Amino acid sequence: MKQQPSLSLNRRAFLKTGGLTVSSLVIGFNSAQAGSELVNLSERVAEKALVSLEVSPLVILENTGKIILMAHKPEIGQGTFQSMPLIVAEELEVSLDQVEIRQAMADKKFGNMGVGGSYSVRSEWANLRKAGAAAREMLTQAAAKTWNVPVDECYAREGKIFHKPTGKSSSYGALTEIAKTLDVPKEPKLKDAKEFRLVGKPSKRPDIPAKVTGRAKFGIDAEVPGMLYASVDRAPVMQATIKSFEDTAAKKIPGVQHVLKAERKMNKNTFQGVAVLADTYWAALQGRRALKVEWDNGQYGAFNSADITARFKELAKTDGHVDTNKGDFDTAFAGATKKLEADYELPFAAHAPMEPQNCLASVKGDTVEIWTSTQLPDDVQKETAKYLNIPPENVMVHVLFVGGGFGRRLFLDQVMEAVYLSKQVGRPVKVVWTREDDMAGGPYRPATYSRLRAGFDGAGKPVAFQHKVVAPSINDTQFGSKDPAKRQDDGAMEGLKEAPYDIPNLRFNNVFADVPVPMGWWRAVYSATTCFAHESFVDEMAHAVGQDPLAFRLNLIGENTRMKNLLTFLREQSGWEKPLPAGWGKGVAFWQFFAGQAGHVVYVSKTDKGVKIEKIVAAVDCGTAVNPDNVRSQIEGGTVMGLTAALKSAITFEEGRAKQTNFHDYQMLRLNETPPIEVHILPSSESPIGVGEPGLPPAAPALANAIFAATGKRVRKLPFDINDLG
Repeated sequence: MKQQPSLSLNRRAFLKTGGLTVSSLVIGFNSAQAGSELVNLSERVAEKALVSLEVSPLVILENTGKIILMAHKPEIGQGTFQSMPLIVAEELEVSLDQVEIRQAMADKKFGNMGVGGSYSVRSEWANLRKAGAAAREMLTQAAAKTWNVPVDECYAREGKIFHKPTGKSSSYGALTEIAKTLDVPKEPKLKDAKEFRLVGKPSKRPDIPAKVTGRAKFGIDAEVPGMLYASVDRAPVMQATIKSFEDTAAKKIPGVQHVLKAERKMNKNTFQGVAVLADTYWAALQGRRALKVEWDNGQYGAFNSADITARFKELAKTDGHVDTNKGDFDTAFAGATKKLEADYELPFAAHAPMEPQNCLASVKGDTVEIWTSTQLPDDVQKETAKYLNIPPENVMVHVLFVGGGFGRRLFLDQVMEAVYLSKQVGRPVKVVWTREDDMAGGPYRPATYSRLRAGFDGAGKPVAFQHKVVAPSINDTQFGSKDPAKRQDDGAMEGLKEAPYDIPNLRFNNVFADVPVPMGWWRAVYSATTCFAHESFVDEMAHAVGQDPLAFRLNLIGENTRMKNLLTFLREQSGWEKPLPAGWGKGVAFWQFFAGQAGHVVYVSKTDKGVKIEKIVAAVDCGTAVNPDNVRSQIEGGTVMGLTAALKSAITFEEGRAKQTNFHDYQMLRLNETPPIEVHILPSSESPIGVGEPGLPPAAPALANAIFAATGKRVRKLPFDINDLG
């Protein structure tokens, strides 16, 4: 299988290729444009330059025999570059070795091109299948017409149409001309899951060899002739403004061309900076270091983590907004035979993608060309057009591989920064952030503070349960609130409503906490924190009444059979009921939220002052697993990220600025620290659901619960030192 990077198409090249006579059948279904379309396409080499057309359809079949499948979602490491074309190939009856996967550029005809919320495959499952099935049906009809035989005597396999009675065959390329004359079926017949030859089978990802060898092009690799590099000195206190700056020394650095004010726009927020533009990145960075900038921190310089924690604790005494109210919690709790209360504290966290933020932008009059790593190509196009007050079709966005998203690249601040600077100097400008810029510049995963209470009857059955979440609002810090009295973020309660536990009297409260730094969607968003509090406290409830934690959970699940099946599956695959070696403990946690559902069992053994993680067993219900290898990789990755947030560093603030600036003080879990992880996929023929995020939330609480089982010490604050539990 070949992969073709997306290259720009200029008007001259288009006119040259427009007269070529290559016939192509182009078919595609998308959620933004109902039905399908049949268009002519010419795609060839002109003046020895490869021209890649931006097309809305997802399937391109040439009479040369070439089969092109468009990857219209960005590849951020989650595997969409393979998994989504694979779904098309399944219905089209071709192997991935027979196709060329080509990354699409931003185009409204593709519908929603964004990736986030573990939504890519499940949102496009039906559309991708229809695109492949429609092409297959048309080619089958074309063969039947060519041979003058009934359609039901023909079938597709491995890029050919075969005639059952005679065994004769014809390639897809040879049938393209006739297929072009046929109507595109709006509701093509889809294959039965029992007939799948690709979906559900492990398969290799085509992007991995290119990434391993360095051939893959990420946003940070983008270059164009005549471009300048930009390094921007941004306020260490994010809301600060520029008092003055001295650039004499910066301008003496060889290669420095411009020093000017910059702006970094992130939704409702606009942050100031001073940009040094130079012929090379090194010159730009050296020029930046030579700047002398005086900042006005205003009221924000006093912001610090200790005060935030104290304020969260005070806010936990208030009711805030009642998000869920079932039965009569107050009466049930007051009359409970046994009561339990606990507080859980979770910190701010940085996204810390391996590829720092970057963007190359070229603004020429009322047209713009952009190369960047992003999770939202269509938003880059729309928001850039809005920012410059030009038509969206005047903005060309090249979608390159992304070196880690985790929600950080749902924001377009680095794009707007590059666009702003290019417009000012009239040349292409490539903005490259340092690791320190990225770590200290936000946005951050919100810190949360949870207060939980439970009451039991005389038989040890839970009769009352409350979870109060004190949290900043991502939406408020990014977009503001029309009603100041309703600034809380409903997202802070994600997963709580989906929690399967059948307790007669429930109350879930959301208490808004204002903070002067922007928050952002982090992998698994609020579930990364609320699940830890919720599932750890459920574990406390089980131990308080002397019950096995996993059996306790199963007994509390009422009508949610899907979660009950998952937990039962996890119990079986993890060997939960087997006796443990001396000094070992085991813990369980699972979670269901917008992204999907998964669970973990963690095994630990006691050491002198802490514990060692012996192994982790994870189970996921993702519906149909398009590529089981990729599902396992995603659950493993989510598990490692969840462990990292539990065991390593947090973002803390002092004098209005983040103290952590790079991987030396915001550490990642290293390979030699990562325990064995088993991933088990619940067999299912249902439509796919998310896998990118469900593996993260249960990892930390399962670990904490295992620690309690082994040592009797309850962890209620992250991060903690696994080697010294105090």
